[in-house]
Amino acid sequence: MDDKIKLLKKLIEESNSIVFFGGAGVSTESGIPDFRSKDGLYNQTYKYPPEEILSHTFFMNKPDEFYKFYKSKMNSLEYNPNITHIKLANLESQGKLKAIITQNIDGLHQESGSKNVYELHGSILRNYCMNCNKFYDAKYVFNSEGVPKCSCGGMIKPDVVLYEEGLNPDVLTNSIKAIQNADMLIIGGTSLTVYPASSLIHYFKGKYLILINKDKTPYDNMANLVINDSLGNVFSKS
Repeated sequence: MDDKIKLLKKLIEESNSIVFFGGAGVSTESGIPDFRSKDGLYNQTYKYPPEEILSHTFFMNKPDEFYKFYKSKMNSLEYNPNITHIKLANLESQGKLKAIITQNIDGLHQESGSKNVYELHGSILRNYCMNCNKFYDAKYVFNSEGVPKCSCGGMIKPDVVLYEEGLNPDVLTNSIKAIQNADMLIIGGTSLTVYPASSLIHYFKGKYLILINKDKTPYDNMANLVINDSLGNVFSKS
């Protein structure tokens, strides 16, 4: 494994336009639970299935139940960036890393100093009134009682992509462009099973495709280097 990490370090040194595409495995080492692992949110028992709760229809029809779950399970304000977030921010400051594309909604990449972050699934840090579009921060939403309401009386919705909702087209377009222009694509902490995010790998035409994940992915055979280890262990040594 150490040989693979040494090779990764060498390939990073050779590359000048790196893009990192990350999933839940980036943030689990900060203590944030994921969704699909055996201990993840989707394998726990609730009054309603989490996949149903986190849908647009459920949010509109049962906002009180939605916010009970959302406030108890999606609040990541108390968590801090880990070594992966920090190392990626350093690579960006060196001019090597051109973009981060993330499936996470916790904002930890920006907290660690990264500037060019494309959030495919939105962010808990942004919340808007559905009536007048007034902005509210995450603390207002998580500290509110019941369904958070705007000063105009409208219901506030987190700027996260729920099931049945499409990805932001500008974020998706910019993510594709970044991948197309990269000479190295590092994919980490994602099983690459969630569409359309998983399809982004097909836009990469660069030199080095790196996959870092604890488990195998459907795209391992496409990669120049596969490291089945935690991101924290890899980036603490690279």
